[in-house]
Amino acid sequence: MSEGRLLKPFERGGVLGRALLGITAAMVTLGTIFVASASEGEAAAAGTSVFAIMVRDVAYLALGGVAFYLAARVRLDRLVKSAPALTYVGIGLLVAVRLVGTSSNGGTRWLNLKVIQLQPSELFKLFTILFVAWLIERHHRELGDWRRVLTLSWPILAGGLLVVAEPDLGTASVVFCLALVMLWVVGLPRRFFVGVGVVAVAGFVAFMKVKPYSAQRLTAFLHPNANLLTSGYQLFQSKIGLGAGGLTGLGLGHSREKYGLLPNAHTDFIFTVIGEELGLVGTLCVLALFVAFLVTAVRIAQRSAHGTHRLIVVGITTWIMVEAVINVASVVGWWAVTGVPLPFFSYGGTALIVELFAVGLLYNVAHDRARGPDPVVADSTGPRGRAHRPPRPRVAPAPRRRAPERRAPVARSERPGARASHGPAPRRYRPEG
Repeated sequence: MSEGRLLKPFERGGVLGRALLGITAAMVTLGTIFVASASEGEAAAAGTSVFAIMVRDVAYLALGGVAFYLAARVRLDRLVKSAPALTYVGIGLLVAVRLVGTSSNGGTRWLNLKVIQLQPSELFKLFTILFVAWLIERHHRELGDWRRVLTLSWPILAGGLLVVAEPDLGTASVVFCLALVMLWVVGLPRRFFVGVGVVAVAGFVAFMKVKPYSAQRLTAFLHPNANLLTSGYQLFQSKIGLGAGGLTGLGLGHSREKYGLLPNAHTDFIFTVIGEELGLVGTLCVLALFVAFLVTAVRIAQRSAHGTHRLIVVGITTWIMVEAVINVASVVGWWAVTGVPLPFFSYGGTALIVELFAVGLLYNVAHDRARGPDPVVADSTGPRGRAHRPPRPRVAPAPRRRAPERRAPVARSERPGARASHGPAPRRYRPEG
């Protein structure tokens, strides 16, 4: 096949690839089942079939399967080269959301394309991973200076700020987290992350001043028994549902919270419905699937012989795991409710399609045989210290010169040509004085 083509043959047979497929299939299957169960109350209130939302979710799953197949066949080098163009497209879509976007639940995050409600912020997560991988591959020798980092990464900053303006602070935090983790892996200087932390705290304080209601929702988990009818209502009902599930749950389809008590039960709070219907056992099974996904992705990264492809795996794994941790933590009351969905489980067309495309990229890397250097930031004294610096070449030590052997003194009589003597030599007389 010509190297200029975008797609390559679909690879089969890898152990890690099969494990990744099995884990992902289990998660999307359970996700479809619980979307059907958790959306029953909302579908009944709308006067439609109880399976109406599930049917749409299955349609999105079919599109996600096509996305997975294309990602598993795409040539990764060509995809990375197109990352800047894709990022500019993502910024354009985010600008379009600001101009003609569809609003829901106090946020403007979607573009109505008739066939699908497109959410560009979900696409921008994937574009961020590809752009940072391209940036590190092409400019890793220039990233030792934080000014150069800001100059080169302006598309990520622009896109992230557009996501914040929707407002969608949860998705924006995931976008910035992806970029920072990938830059940390290649050894960006520690002072850069300290500066980013200071700016992030200052920006969060300013956001709380400008958006007092959003700030109240973000801090509601700190005072779980306050404002139970307003900002703390969702978290309060979520805890009731999880507590009602007990050890083994109320049974599949027997959730009570989904009937108007818990808003967004089939999207942001689907983990609550799982806990209510399957109990602690069901929630632990879900967490075990994410741990298995993490272990498999780490193994794929370790076996990859191409540094840029390994960075893509790091970005995708961070994306899935950070969203899973934030969602579960917010549902149980350990973190703020920010609207971050549970990957592969929560209902969402764009999110599911993009997530399956990302899994296709992991499958692609698992079967990829390409080799490439590991991009490392030049002269870095980053958080990983000297481990990120290129190793110095070893010089073989010079062979040591052997010292001459010291022989015992030979008696004069034993020397060649010496006369034979009988007894010790007479001592010479020396006069005293």
